[in-house]
Amino acid sequence: MDKVLFRGAMAALPTPLDGNGQVIVESVAPLIEHLLASGLSGFYVTGGTGEGVALPAAERAKMVEAAIKANAGRGKIVVHIGSIEPKEAIWLAKQAADAGADGVSAVPPDYYFRYNENEMVAYYTKLAGATKLPFLIYAIPKTASMDMCGLMKRLLEVPNIIGAKDTRANYYELWKLKQLNNGNVNVINGPDESLICGLTMGADGGIGSTYNVMPAWFAKLYEFFQAGDFEGARAMQTKINRGIAVLLEHGRGNVIRSVKMALEFQGFKYGPCVFPSFEYNEAEKAALKKALQEVGVID
Repeated sequence: MDKVLFRGAMAALPTPLDGNGQVIVESVAPLIEHLLASGLSGFYVTGGTGEGVALPAAERAKMVEAAIKANAGRGKIVVHIGSIEPKEAIWLAKQAADAGADGVSAVPPDYYFRYNENEMVAYYTKLAGATKLPFLIYAIPKTASMDMCGLMKRLLEVPNIIGAKDTRANYYELWKLKQLNNGNVNVINGPDESLICGLTMGADGGIGSTYNVMPAWFAKLYEFFQAGDFEGARAMQTKINRGIAVLLEHGRGNVIRSVKMALEFQGFKYGPCVFPSFEYNEAEKAALKKALQEVGVID
């Protein structure tokens, strides 16, 4: 079977939250409409950007259902189901399947604890077996010491495990992943600031948090690259990176915070991050807005 199912520029959606940590369901659809109109190909829901592991399972399910309803089959939706508790991850996988997701994904248990390769294979095999949905594993810097190619080679024997979202920013290792299974493996670039590098080394697309704030730029970068206009793609990555630099500087170590505030400037109600993340005061809001205007991210 063809395992390369997810392509293009996909936004890792933030989760709109009110002051009580409840999902603001009515805020989901307007952003999804905007992102689709800007040329994005899909969405990654309740992942790191969506603060999934910090939310109760019921709120995660609510966000997933709202996103799938708003998307209405137009883009691809991958739901992050990773949890400290494997039983909860399995429940979330089944909930995503019932809601109509196109795929699921999970950070490795190694994100929280240290496991060997055999244990990782057992974990992902069990999670993948919870549904028939295509499954992306997650290659993150914390697991960089593990032989990800060896792990991925074994996991590709599981029928519905199709590939990995790779956020390690090691493009030799990403290239090695893409060589597995005669190239029939879905590899998605993670770092927003180097999407062009991932595409150059064989990634099928990218998923990221700042795609929400600069969707048309990411869509254009991917379009340029696919058309062979590498100078155009590089110029677009440069524009994007100026925006990312602002979001990182003003996020004070948490880019999700600045992404949510940037969305507020663009007219989307996304609320605060999960407690205890701080909220911006008026001076900080003004400074972020001015900096984003200076690099052309907002008007």
